[in-house]
Amino acid sequence: MADPILKVVDLYTGYDGIPVVFGISLEVMPGELVAIVGANGAGKTTIMRTISGLAHPLKGQILFEGTDISRHAAHQTLKLGISYVPEGRRIFSKLSVEKNLALGAYTENSKAEIHRRLEELLEIFPVLRARAKQTAETLSGGEQQMMAIARGLMSRPKLLMLDEMSLGLMPSMVDKMMETITAINHTGTTVLLVEQMVQEALEIAHRGYVIQTGKIVQFGSARELLDSEEVRKAYMGM
Repeated sequence: MADPILKVVDLYTGYDGIPVVFGISLEVMPGELVAIVGANGAGKTTIMRTISGLAHPLKGQILFEGTDISRHAAHQTLKLGISYVPEGRRIFSKLSVEKNLALGAYTENSKAEIHRRLEELLEIFPVLRARAKQTAETLSGGEQQMMAIARGLMSRPKLLMLDEMSLGLMPSMVDKMMETITAINHTGTTVLLVEQMVQEALEIAHRGYVIQTGKIVQFGSARELLDSEEVRKAYMGM
């Protein structure tokens, strides 16, 4: 059996030395789409920031392909193959769509390779091809979110981490977003998805972890979690 591409062991992390995440352990296998779900403020983004190197654990360990990356900085984790697309898009609004995407490949020196990746992604995201020369601020919220994901893919990551991609999108765009994430996973990219839209995330994931006030309260296959009465009552209003 394959080893996990990502393994988080007994992680305590937070801000200014105060933990908001308590003893989390989770695994992501190569090629999987794993969802971390729960209400706003549960600690989901803090976990993602710590894995990506934007914050460091107070205790515990993060292993990526068997290497301990617990003290790595964000630029080091990116070079290893982890791409983090944070919530809130963080786009360069005055730059063109094309330039925004190219910035996602800043660890790549070959212009020909950057162009090749750009072409590949514009095939996957035809709406961005149509807008390639426009400034990012002229895109709709959904298009900006697609661009943020495409920029995250420009570094050819082994693990793509997506944080609250549905935030601020209308329901039809959320469906489109989930379809896009599924399509990316089907190309072989391993995906770790953080989402407060619990049902939508679990419908596309292989497995999931439910977080409540900084602790994992349930985990299992996405189907098991969708069928769980506790999850349905707490997060789906059923």
